[in-house]
Amino acid sequence: MGEKITLSVIKADIGGYVGHSSVHPRLLETAERCLAASKLLIDYRVAHVGDDINLIMTHKYGVDCPEIHHLAWNVFLQCTEVARELKLYGAGQDLLSDAFSGNVKGMGPGVAEMEFEERKSEPVIVFAADKTEPGAWNFPLYKMFADPFNTIGLVIDPKMHQGFRFEVYDLIKNERVEFSLPEELYDLLVFIGAPGRYCIKAVYSKTTGEIAAVSSTQRLNLMAGRYVGKDDPVCIVRCQSGLPAVGEALEPFASPHLVAGWMRGSHIGPLMPVGLNQSAPTRFDGPPRVVAMGFQLAQGRLVGPQDLFADVAFDKARQTANEIANYLRSLGPFEPHRLPLEDMEYTTMPEVMAKLKSRFVKVGRDGETRRFAAELGAK
Repeated sequence: MGEKITLSVIKADIGGYVGHSSVHPRLLETAERCLAASKLLIDYRVAHVGDDINLIMTHKYGVDCPEIHHLAWNVFLQCTEVARELKLYGAGQDLLSDAFSGNVKGMGPGVAEMEFEERKSEPVIVFAADKTEPGAWNFPLYKMFADPFNTIGLVIDPKMHQGFRFEVYDLIKNERVEFSLPEELYDLLVFIGAPGRYCIKAVYSKTTGEIAAVSSTQRLNLMAGRYVGKDDPVCIVRCQSGLPAVGEALEPFASPHLVAGWMRGSHIGPLMPVGLNQSAPTRFDGPPRVVAMGFQLAQGRLVGPQDLFADVAFDKARQTANEIANYLRSLGPFEPHRLPLEDMEYTTMPEVMAKLKSRFVKVGRDGETRRFAAELGAK
């Protein structure tokens, strides 16, 4: 057994420039300086998608390491100070606590981490999304690891043919369940088809038992009890050698699927795959974006990133996403562009509805019948 490496991706929105569209360069410089001063890390990258900062870090301390999480927390605190100085929008909005308590989970930032022994070649993809929620990964992870029409390796690669185990979280009840695929495929779809509640947390190879993918499943609004912005999730996918090829991991995003989020976290929109230089969502604060950063790991060193969605082959996906966005925008405040009321509980909508509550009166069936009869008799 060789030495294990931990890949941690921790993200937070701690101030938008301008509005919710991007991250000011000074925040990225601050994050770079903080991580460079740490002696905990083997390597790191600071990236962003939209107004979210992504800290991509490698180390040897395993997942949920208090020191690594504290490092990330301090980075976000120092970036928040800069954000407040620049009067950036929503400065520190993802930091739901005033003091670090040993782990950033439940404190606002999103976390995706995995520990593994590096293979002879270790390609990984870090996906990061803006203006959407953790369930946005359900469809692409299903396509990558369960759909032979997307991933031909499930059919022809003996290391993949046995299938994968999916770990699914119920974000409302804080419960988890595992499904073994392909034999429990239909059972899995019962739940992950409702991405607002059930999210794929991790995927494991049934051949090797190793972790293949992991996502952040933090729901800011459920933690805060109020609307504080969308969750803007991250996801790590290992590729090749018994796992989906890089191209198989990217292919689901060639057909933009619909996700919750967009403007004020209250709308449905297409998840648009974009290059890193196209990741600032400005049209109606959207449409929701996803970037893909490819790395080769070499003794924990991050070789990359390669900007995988910058490929012109995804131009058609971007065009399709824009066409879908045009149609949905034409619906304005009507569903299905606007989220259904049960999904608006943690937005500002309940405040508006509360002001109108006193204007509603009970409708009695018998009383209404008599009233209409009297009105007809008068005529």
